[in-house]
Amino acid sequence: MGTLLHTYKHMPCTTFNRVFAIIYTCAILTLIYHHILTLIHHSTTIISVITTISLLIADLILAFMWATTTSFRLRPILRQVYPENLEKVLDKNDFPAIDIFICTADPYKEPPINVVNTALSLMAYDYPPEKISVYVSDDGGSELTLFAFMEAAKFAEIWLPFCRDNNIMDRCPEGYFSSNNHEKLDDLEIEEIKAMYESMKIRIENVVERGEICPDYITDESQRQIFNNYRTPGFSRANHPAIIQVLKESAKETDNKGQWMPNLVYVSREKNKNSPHHFKAGALNSLLRVSGVMTNAPIVLTQDCDMYSNDPQTPKRALCYISDPLAQPKLGYVQFPQRYHGLNKDDIYGGEFLRLFVANPVGMEGLQGPSYVGSGCFFRRRVFFGGPSSMVQPEIQELRPDHVMENPITTQAVIELAHHVAVCDYENDTKWGFKLGFRYGSLVEDYFTGYRLQCEGWESIFCHPSRPAFLGDVPISLIDAVSQTKRWAIGLLEVAFSKYTPMVFGARYMGFVMGLCYAHYAFWPILSIPITIYSFLPQISLLNGVYIFPKVTDPWFLLYAFLFLGAYGQDCYDFMLFKSTYKRWWNDQRMWLVRGLSPYSFGLVEYIIKHLGIATQGFNVTSKVQDDNQIKRYDQGLMEFGIHSPMFIPIITASIVNIFSLIIGLIRLLNVWSLEKVFVQLFISGFGVFNSWPVYEAMILRSDKGRIPFKSTVISICWALILCGLGSCVL
Repeated sequence: MGTLLHTYKHMPCTTFNRVFAIIYTCAILTLIYHHILTLIHHSTTIISVITTISLLIADLILAFMWATTTSFRLRPILRQVYPENLEKVLDKNDFPAIDIFICTADPYKEPPINVVNTALSLMAYDYPPEKISVYVSDDGGSELTLFAFMEAAKFAEIWLPFCRDNNIMDRCPEGYFSSNNHEKLDDLEIEEIKAMYESMKIRIENVVERGEICPDYITDESQRQIFNNYRTPGFSRANHPAIIQVLKESAKETDNKGQWMPNLVYVSREKNKNSPHHFKAGALNSLLRVSGVMTNAPIVLTQDCDMYSNDPQTPKRALCYISDPLAQPKLGYVQFPQRYHGLNKDDIYGGEFLRLFVANPVGMEGLQGPSYVGSGCFFRRRVFFGGPSSMVQPEIQELRPDHVMENPITTQAVIELAHHVAVCDYENDTKWGFKLGFRYGSLVEDYFTGYRLQCEGWESIFCHPSRPAFLGDVPISLIDAVSQTKRWAIGLLEVAFSKYTPMVFGARYMGFVMGLCYAHYAFWPILSIPITIYSFLPQISLLNGVYIFPKVTDPWFLLYAFLFLGAYGQDCYDFMLFKSTYKRWWNDQRMWLVRGLSPYSFGLVEYIIKHLGIATQGFNVTSKVQDDNQIKRYDQGLMEFGIHSPMFIPIITASIVNIFSLIIGLIRLLNVWSLEKVFVQLFISGFGVFNSWPVYEAMILRSDKGRIPFKSTVISICWALILCGLGSCVL
C-alpha cells in the first residue's frame, strides 16, 4: 500500500507476536500467582518472606518491562521510498529549503575535524545548494571550533563540486579518502583534493593541540577581529556573549565551478553563569530562533556532530514523505536510524542498539510513529509551534514558521536580530522549551521533545533505507559506554516520575499502547532492580544451601523454563529478523545485564540524590576521541576497562559472586546428589559466569592497558566477601 513516492507493508511476524503475547501474559500471571501462594503458605520465616517478596518485585518489574517491549511487536510496519519519482511529483524549484543543525560542545572531546567532516558531508547533499543552510552550534564557545569551520568553508568550494560532478556517494571527506571507492576517477585530481584536505586537517589538529590559533593561520584583518572576541576579559565557555559568524552566504558565494554554495553559519549562544543553560535543548532552541530570523526554512534537520551523511539522497528520501499531501496535516518529522561505522565484528558493547534504533521504531510505525532519537531527524519547522490544529504564537513576527525571509542573512538588521534571539535571557517569561521549540525538563531532550510533540497530536515516520543515511562513532571503551547510558537513565527517570509520565499523560493523549512504548524507555533504569536481585540473591542463597526455586521435578519448574526461554528466544528472533547475528545478540543481552548493574543503578541513585536536593555532577559530554591502542583492542573484541571507576565495581563484584556460587554449588552437587534442588540456581550462576567471561579475562588473563586495574579487583573482592558474609549471617 502507498503512493508513487512511498509504500508500506505489515511484517509477517505480527500474528505470531500477538498470539505469543497472550500466551506469555498468561504465564506471567501464573508466576505471580505462584509467588503469592508461596508467600502465604510456605514463607514461614522473615528471611523466606523477604526472599519471596524480592523475587516477586523483580518479576513484577520484568513483567512490566516485557509488556512495554511487546507493545513494539503488535503492529510493526516496513516502509519503502522511491526518491527517483520525486521530480515527477514536485518541481525541483519547489523543493523546500532545509536548515541543518549541528551541535558540538567541547573541542577536546568532540574533535573539530570530525565536526567539519559531518558538516561537509551535509553541505554536499544531492539537493539544490542554495536551499541548504548549515548552522553549527558551538556550546563550548571555542575559537578552535570557529577556526575549523573557517577552514571548512574554504575547502567546501572544492569538495562540493568534486562530489557533485563525480556523483560521489561517500561525501564525508575522511570516509571517502579512507575508502577504496575511487578507482575509476582521475587519480591526479583525487590526490590534489586529498592533499588540500590533509593540509586543512593538519592545521585544525595543530590549533587544537596548541590550544590557540597560530598567528600564521590568520589570513586577514577581519579574521583577526573575529578571534579578538574570544580574548576579551572574562571570556570563558560558561560566560561569553553571543557570537554569530556567516562563513558562507549562498546568495553571494559560489564554488570553484560557479555553482551557488550552501549557507554556513557558526553560532555560539550567549552564556552567563547566572542563567540556566538547558544543555543541548537550549542550544537547539537558540539555533531554531537564529535560523528563524536568518533563513526560516520549512524543514529542519538535527544532526549529532559525529554523525556524518552516508547517502546524498537522504533529503529527497525524507521529502517523499513530507511532500505527501495526505501525510502533511499531522506529519511532524521523519526519523532515520542511527547507524555506526567501525563496529567490531560482534559489537562487544552492544553499541549498535538495534532494538532502540531499528526494531522499536519499526514497531511504532503502525501506531503514531517512532520517537525522536536526537540525530538524523527531518522536522517540519511548524511542529515546534504547537499542535497540528493550534499554533502557539512566538513573541516576535520573524520567528513565525510561515514568515517569509526577504533580506540577505548578512544584512545588519538580520545579524542584530540573530544576536538578540541568541542571548541567554531571551527565553525569560516566554514559552520556549515548554510550548515552543525543543522541550526542557529532561537530560534526554530528544526523547522528551518527540514524546511531547506526539502527545500534541503530531505523527512521525521511520525511514530505513538499505544504505545507512548517517554513520557515526560508537564508544570503544566500557567507561564511555556506561557513562553515556547513565546520563540517559537520569534523563529518562526525570520523565518517568514527572507529571508527563507516559503511563498516564502519554496514554491519555496517544493511547494506551503508544503510552507503553514511551514507558519502555522512561522506565528503563528500574531494570536495575530485578537485574541486581537476580545477580546476587540466588547465588548467595546457593552458597548458603538455601534453595529458592522449584525442583526440576516440580511442575512449576516448567513455568520458569518457558518464561526464560520465551523471553530470550523472542529477543534473539527479533535480532535475526533485522539481519543481525547471534553473537551480536549475545553481546547485546550481556550489555543489558551490565547496564542494569552499573549505569542504570548509578542513574537511579543519582536521580534520587538529585531530588533530595543534593548536588550531582550533572551533564558530561561523551568523548569522541579514540586512542589507537584502544581501537586495536576493540577490533579484537576485548572489553576495555583500563581505569578504576566506581561504575565497574558492581559488574566485577557480580562476576566474582557468580563464580563463587557456581563452584560451591558444583561441590555441593558432588557431595550430595540433589541436582533437582539446585539446578535453577546453578543455571543462573552458570549463566552469570558465562556472561562474565570478558570480566574474568580482563582481571586475570590480560596484561594490556585495557585490563581491570588491581585496585578495582581488590575492592570488588571485598564487596563480594561482605555480601556473601552478610548472606551467611542472614540466611
